[in-house]
Amino acid sequence: MSDAFSDAELSCNAFLGGRLQILQPLNGYRAGVDPVLLAASIVATPGQSVLELGCGAGVATLCLGARISGLELNGLEIQSNYADLARRNSERNKIEMNVVEGDLSKIPDIFRLRQFDHVIANPPYFLRSKSVSARDTGRETALGEATPLSEWIKIAAKRCAPKGQVSMIHRVERLPEILAGYSAHLGSVQVQPLIARRGRSAQLVIVRGVKNGRADFRLMDGIKMHRGKAHEEDSESYTKTIRSVLRDGADLAF
Repeated sequence: MSDAFSDAELSCNAFLGGRLQILQPLNGYRAGVDPVLLAASIVATPGQSVLELGCGAGVATLCLGARISGLELNGLEIQSNYADLARRNSERNKIEMNVVEGDLSKIPDIFRLRQFDHVIANPPYFLRSKSVSARDTGRETALGEATPLSEWIKIAAKRCAPKGQVSMIHRVERLPEILAGYSAHLGSVQVQPLIARRGRSAQLVIVRGVKNGRADFRLMDGIKMHRGKAHEEDSESYTKTIRSVLRDGADLAF
């Protein structure tokens, strides 16, 4: 574990059109649109509880809290410096979030002894047997898989209350593993593909499952993220749907 980031090592970045001001390391893992899209897909109501596994600087959970008030927000983060950032971002944005430092494979009792209405995660995307490790420790921990994806799903399902939801965003090439894990521990599985542009294959998926769910599997129509077949102008090219999510904090309806 490393020490907390100094102010000189951080930038402050606007999310949701400036509604959130998020501190992130200048060098290290920096959140992009993926956690924002994950947060926008969560169907929650005030009073429900949320646990994010691997919360990093808190972007996904805080985006969810900014969109839906009255949620009990919790995050588990293995890296002490990122857990500290999540706490600072919570305080900075006046959105209460309980952040606990710990390993998801050895969840601290404060989380292990209870269940949540929603468990969310943006697990590391890359198998290091097929990719190159990042030099920065924070970036490598966020992107390079150490705990198997099947364990992320198993642990998320354990922490999910009956009829609660487990939601995650991941690369489409890992979908077979995700579906195997969800089928073993959850039901009522839905998959939402995210497509960069018209005519392209999906690169990302958001997957949702319900604890003790019994509904049939559903593969949703893909949501396009950018206009046109290629980027043709020096300006933002997000579709109206995605722009509303990223700038206005709108829902991303399955």
